[in-house]
Amino acid sequence: MNLTDKAIADGIIELLLRRGEGKSICPSEVSRALFPDHWREEMPRIRTVGRELVRMGKIVVTQAGQEVDPDEARGAIRYRFR
Repeated sequence: MNLTDKAIADGIIELLLRRGEGKSICPSEVSRALFPDHWREEMPRIRTVGRELVRMGKIVVTQAGQEVDPDEARGAIRYRFR
């Protein structure tokens, strides 16, 4: 399946909406939902689209519950609404 970046962004937003207010999701949840057969290979793309959503002010990236710069974050991150 070859999804556009917009479809990936929509997937991130959809999963956050389903999760509920104040809750977060892991980028791997998005990748597994959109690319179940090759989710690991798509993780860099998921994170790239996530960074763009941060730049647009739609979501934030967190580590250990604290908002972080997605360009500086290393390791496990989560997405949530601002």
